[in-house]
Amino acid sequence: MIPTLALVGRPNVGKSTLFNRLTKSRAALVADQPGLTRDRHYGQGRLGKRPFLVIDTGGFEPQAKEGLVYEMARQAEAAIAEADALLFIVDVRTGLTPQDKVIAERLRRSGRPVYLVVNKAEGMDRDVVAAEFHELGCGEPYVISAAHGEGVRELLELVLARFPEAAEEAPEETGPRVAIVGRPNVGKSTLVNTLLGEERMIAFDQPGTTRDAIATPFEKNGRRYTLIDTAGLRRKGKVFEAIEKFSVVKTLQAIEAANVVVLMVDASQNISDQDAHIAGFCCDAGRALVLAVNKWDAVDAYRREQVKRDIQRKLNFLGFARVHYISALKGQGVAGLLQSVALAYAAAMAKLPTPKLTRVLLDAVQKQAPPRHGNVRPKLRYAHQGGSNPPVVVIHGNALEHVPPAYVRYLEHAFVEAFGLQGTPLRIQFKSSKNPYVDKG
Repeated sequence: MIPTLALVGRPNVGKSTLFNRLTKSRAALVADQPGLTRDRHYGQGRLGKRPFLVIDTGGFEPQAKEGLVYEMARQAEAAIAEADALLFIVDVRTGLTPQDKVIAERLRRSGRPVYLVVNKAEGMDRDVVAAEFHELGCGEPYVISAAHGEGVRELLELVLARFPEAAEEAPEETGPRVAIVGRPNVGKSTLVNTLLGEERMIAFDQPGTTRDAIATPFEKNGRRYTLIDTAGLRRKGKVFEAIEKFSVVKTLQAIEAANVVVLMVDASQNISDQDAHIAGFCCDAGRALVLAVNKWDAVDAYRREQVKRDIQRKLNFLGFARVHYISALKGQGVAGLLQSVALAYAAAMAKLPTPKLTRVLLDAVQKQAPPRHGNVRPKLRYAHQGGSNPPVVVIHGNALEHVPPAYVRYLEHAFVEAFGLQGTPLRIQFKSSKNPYVDKG
C-alpha cells in the first residue's frame, strides 16, 4: 500500500498551500460522512513514479473541549491515526508559539514519525530561521516555502525514503486485483462474503499489505481474482461478519492497489457526493470500474427509475463502466458482475498493436479532420501504445497542442469502439514534432 502523509498544525500556517503543492492542486476527496466535518481533505500526490496520499486538516488545538474548534481537533486526531507519517507545519513569520508546543507534545505521543516543517521561509537563511524551532523536540526542522515550492521536493524525498517501494506484482499470476469500495452499509461486506463463501472458493491471506487491508486470491467459476477489501478480512478461509468502518485512506489505498474497482451504491438511498468523489478518484487514478447497484430486490419500480436517473445525473462521467443491479445478500447478479470485472480487466491490460492503432487514427481523421486553429490545422500522423491500466495511446504529429477537447473525446470513442475497451478509461497523449524550419528565415 502507498504511504499516507498527514499535514498538521495551527491555523494559517500554510497546510492547505502545501496540500495543493503536493497534490498539484487536484480536487480533494472530502470526508462528508455523518459525524465528520468537512475539514479532512484527501488527495493523491506523486514523486517521480512513487504515489502517496495526503490528508489536509484544519487548525489543530488538542486541548479544545467543545464547539467547532473541538470538531476540527477531532478531524486532526483522525488524520493522525490514519497516517503513516506526520508533517508538523509551523510558520516562520509568526515564530514559535505556545500552541506549537502543545501540538508537538501530542504528535510525539502518537508513535508516528514526525517531520517538523518550517513554512513561509522564501528568501530567508534556512539555518537562522530554523534555530528557534529545535525547542519543539521534533527533530531537525525542514525549512520550505509551500507557496513557492522551495525545499518541498527535498522534504518529500526524505519522508518517502523511509517507506519501501512496493514491488510490482505480476497480474497474470493472481488475476485481476479487484477493490470493492463504497460508503458504509451499502453491502460491501455482504458481497465479500458472497464471493468468498461458496464451495469453489480458494482463499488465503497474502502478507505485505499495511493495516487491515488484505489481498485475498480466490477462484470463481474457473477464473482467478485477487480481492482487496477495505473492511479488513479475517483469518484464512473464514466467512465473517465484517464491521463496517469508514476510512477514506483505506478506500484510496485499495483503489491504488487494484486493477479493477467495484463501486457499490445503495439502491434504497440517493447517490451521494461521496459516491461521486470516490468514482472521480477512480477515474483520476485510471482504474477500470464496474458500478454495482446493491439491494435492487428491496426497491419498487418507481424507486428503480429514480436510481437510474440519479446515476445518469451524478455519475454521468462513468459512461465507460458497466452497471449491474444486484442483491449481494441473495447472490443475484453477482456472476454477471464478475464477468464485467474480467472484461474490464482485459480492456485495461489490452495490447494495442501500432499498425491497427494508426489505421484507426487515420480512419477517424479521414471521417472528421481536427478543426483549424487560426491558420494551422493539427496533423495527426501515427499512434502507438504508451501504457496499460489504463490504456494510453500516444499520437504523433504536428501542432497537436491545438487539438480541442471535443476532438480528443471523438478520438477516444474511435479507439474504444475499434478495440472493444469496455469498462476502462482510456487516455490520449500528444507528441508534436518540431518544425525544422521554424527558426529559419
